[in-house]
Amino acid sequence: MRVIVSAGGTGGHIYPALAIINKIKEMEPNSEFLYIGTHNRMEKDIIPKYNIPFESIEIYGLNRKNILKNFKTLSCFIKAKKKCSKLIKEFNPDCVIGVGGYVTGPVISTAHKLGYKTFIHEQNSVAGKANLYLSKFVDNIFVSFKSSANDFPRYKTIYTGNPCSEEAIKKKAIDKTELGLNPNKKLVLFVMGSLGSDRVNNTLYKTMSSFENKDYEILFITGKSSYEQMSLKSYPKNVKVIPYIDDMTRVMKKTDLIVSRAGASTLSEIIALGVPSILIPSPYVPNNHQYKNALDLTSIGAAVLIEEKNLDSLNLVSAIDSIINDEIKIASMKEALKKLSVTDSATRIYKAIKEKCDL
Repeated sequence: MRVIVSAGGTGGHIYPALAIINKIKEMEPNSEFLYIGTHNRMEKDIIPKYNIPFESIEIYGLNRKNILKNFKTLSCFIKAKKKCSKLIKEFNPDCVIGVGGYVTGPVISTAHKLGYKTFIHEQNSVAGKANLYLSKFVDNIFVSFKSSANDFPRYKTIYTGNPCSEEAIKKKAIDKTELGLNPNKKLVLFVMGSLGSDRVNNTLYKTMSSFENKDYEILFITGKSSYEQMSLKSYPKNVKVIPYIDDMTRVMKKTDLIVSRAGASTLSEIIALGVPSILIPSPYVPNNHQYKNALDLTSIGAAVLIEEKNLDSLNLVSAIDSIINDEIKIASMKEALKKLSVTDSATRIYKAIKEKCDL
């Protein structure tokens, strides 16, 4: 199979794209890929590391604060479509898949105009603007949450879950001693993304002293941008502080409770691995989509939600203790997570593409 994949901007788009690529490689080892991403976002550094051919286009999202900048955005969009047309014709794919981010706009719309089979995947419970725009140009729309199916034409929308979930299940659990942790104690994992959140981290730091006499351990992942500042502070002996772990799912498999943001990929792994969670959605994302992602879990008792504006040491420690020390509560949350679990998401996407493309 010859496949063009486009996704960009954040790991929440890029890693599901990689999961789809990995599934196609697993099923058809001789497949060939071309990845089209932005010229200045993280995919330009991540994708080449996987030996996947990468082409970039200069493209920007709409600027709502400075409308004049949108003249450049429009100009870049037109130029990007011309470059995409050339790349797509030269590669001549069996299909073109968009996995989120404004970079997918010119890629998918151009591929559709050229007559190629096109697909998009929506990770969040609220559809992004790029995917809403592209929904009329694609053969199928894959969604991670059943609730987001309402945003798209029903006749071509397929509930697949997030392909990151299938990748997570395959991972080997980490040996807790590698991180200096006690394998016989329960673990609470704090993680606010690869870069972290200064505001939340400061609250978390103030909370750490409250864990001194607890019989569980804390792994506090500060994020790379916050680690230097946070590492200079003092912590109780049962608190381990590190900047980041690239393969977080290996740690999650040994985690009893996770305190995290509510990004789509993180939630897909929480669901797939059945990890009880306290979710602190980022309020700084489009359409407040992390909050709405979190509601899909909290509405059925699969997670606890604390909005960032309400976060303080007292309510956080209280929430942690009410879960970690209650085996019935943990079992109930795990059971609720099973209702959302899709263990073959990437496989569903692969099969749908094969069927639609008649390959």
